Amino acid sequence: MFRIFQIVIDWSEVWALLIPIPILIHKKQPAMIKSVVFYVWIAFFINLAIDLTWKLRNYLPTAFNSNNYLYNLHSVIRFFLFSIFFIKLRQPFLSTIKKAIPFCFAAFIIINFCFFENFFDYWKLSSRLLAVEAILLLFYTLQYYLFKINDHAEVDIFNSDFWIVTGLGIFVTFNFFIFLLYNELTIHLQNFAVTLWNVHNISFIVFNLFIAKGFYESREQ
Repeated sequence: MFRIFQIVIDWSEVWALLIPIPILIHKKQPAMIKSVVFYVWIAFFINLAIDLTWKLRNYLPTAFNSNNYLYNLHSVIRFFLFSIFFIKLRQPFLSTIKKAIPFCFAAFIIINFCFFENFFDYWKLSSRLLAVEAILLLFYTLQYYLFKINDHAEVDIFNSDFWIVTGLGIFVTFNFFIFLLYNELTIHLQNFAVTLWNVHNISFIVFNLFIAKGFYESREQ
């Protein structure tokens, strides 16, 4: 029974994205959240490649049986698409900072992978990249709620952006320390690191449930 559960969790990076996708097929989404729509589709194909590479690693040539660079790619794409989403929200609060953050992240990527890490590292994904992405996305989610508080606006639970932001906030909050420490854990506590990744996968399922709710509650604008 536990083995079946583990297989389901292992593949959740793929099938969890099938939760919001049927809604996308049957319901057109407003322009404001199109970047999140793009994220769901792109993430599905990247994660499918991630899991297939992992499961078939013993049958693939050595040069192609590592999926670490795909996690790095997913991280970069997720950040930029969600930063577009936050910038497009009609929230003037900290708007200049929100627009500057993607440029800072791009500078970080260039410096980090030119001088400190290899984007295509065979042995490890970039904990530094994923952790920086998570903390910046957490900043975006926190400023979203701060705007709601300062604006004295009631949070409409039927508003698509509320559900999407909440799901993202849950995901990055649970995963920041996992991302930050993951490479060290794989070196010193490998079994614990593998088990801990289940937390990432479960939070990713929750993330996609919230995205699906956001898509379902969306209104044409």
